Amino acid sequence: MALSLSGAERVGVKPDVLFLVIDDMNDWISLLDKDSPVRTPNLERLAERGMLFTRAYCVSAACNPSRVATLTGLRPFTSGVYGNKSDWRGALPKRLTIMQQFRGAGYAVHGAGKIFHHHLDGAFHDKESFDDFQPMASQNMPPKKLNRAPGYGSRNTDWGTWPKLERDTIDFKTTDYCIRALQSPPKGRPQFLACGIFKPHSPFFAPPGYHNGLSGISLPDRRDNDWDDLPSGAKSLMKRSKWFWSGMQKLDNHIPGSYHDFIRAYAACCAFADSQVGRVLDALDKSPRRDNTVILLWSDHGFHLGEKDHIEKFALWEKSNHVPFIVVAPGVTRPGLRCEIPVDLSVLYPTLLELCGLPSDSTCDGTSAVPLLRNPKATWVKPALMTYGRGNHAVRSQRWRYIRYSDGTEELYDHDRDPNEWSNMASQAVHEDVIHEHRKWLPTVEAKVVPDLKRKRSK
Repeated sequence: MALSLSGAERVGVKPDVLFLVIDDMNDWISLLDKDSPVRTPNLERLAERGMLFTRAYCVSAACNPSRVATLTGLRPFTSGVYGNKSDWRGALPKRLTIMQQFRGAGYAVHGAGKIFHHHLDGAFHDKESFDDFQPMASQNMPPKKLNRAPGYGSRNTDWGTWPKLERDTIDFKTTDYCIRALQSPPKGRPQFLACGIFKPHSPFFAPPGYHNGLSGISLPDRRDNDWDDLPSGAKSLMKRSKWFWSGMQKLDNHIPGSYHDFIRAYAACCAFADSQVGRVLDALDKSPRRDNTVILLWSDHGFHLGEKDHIEKFALWEKSNHVPFIVVAPGVTRPGLRCEIPVDLSVLYPTLLELCGLPSDSTCDGTSAVPLLRNPKATWVKPALMTYGRGNHAVRSQRWRYIRYSDGTEELYDHDRDPNEWSNMASQAVHEDVIHEHRKWLPTVEAKVVPDLKRKRSK
């Protein structure tokens, strides 16, 4: 019988934790959009066990600041970790990660794959967060580029069918480690198991079978001249990543159909990632601890595939920030729950502490979402808050997305009428009250940008 939290504390039994992290998975999946051709049946079956947050958002739309914020409970404007190269541990030398909290509580903490940002060959990994960890395997690249014309990006922006055998992929090796950990859990200790799935992160390579059935996939909705109503702050922030979209247009003109192939390859990678999650869930189902395991699944951020003339993340729009987020907590969540209240992933750290009966941490920037896990319509005051770069923030409420950039310029989108965010309404006087209501959630004090981590030269 599944134990409630109070029951677990009474008999001294702590639940195991299965912590699933997916990289770059956006909301164009069947889990969040039943009409999407990108099918994610394993995410759906996991969601049927507990709570799916249908409006969950990352804290920052880039790997390093998102993962640092989620794993430490501190937002970028608290830590100063705004960028993918920011030396997060140098900035937060004494901050306990969520894994360290569990190690300190007597858990055996194991993990594999991409948990922290995989920058400088894994230099951002935090050894003190794990008792045992299998690093993400090296990228298995084809001998030469497959679908890319000369001049478009790098090997990291390539795509195609590769490798032939699933067991040769990064994520198969990660999930193999996690399956073994579930098959042989530590004796006499609860286990915290972190599984970091790399796909659908670029390059968009997936084994042959995952590309089947995608020939009829449609291109994302776009609007001509979509950038005409963007303020200066948006254009300045997006300047560094503008080449992704302009380069794709040039490539598609040079090799017609390339853009469509790119979209299909991303979809194949999502299907592959979903399959790897399924492998881990199958192993959990065979484990004697299945009914006393808290499961959390989240993506570090979303991904644009041409929406708003943008490819990649690194933006404050919906598509870069809307992510899958599932929580299964025995004795707390009920099967098939859906919560439509916007939340951001700052809730993860305090929520997991509470679910497992660990002491709360008052220094967290987020609030435990356990009240929502018990009642998806519970009162929840805070909207979702996102940050990308110092001074750039977005606030997502039930109806609106409000964005303010470091130069003070703004965007406002009405998601009831404009889910594609095509019409910036920030300049309309009729919405002054809406903007004022959303502005109050912006930080008034922001940490300075911390230095980048430098690769150490060998002597």
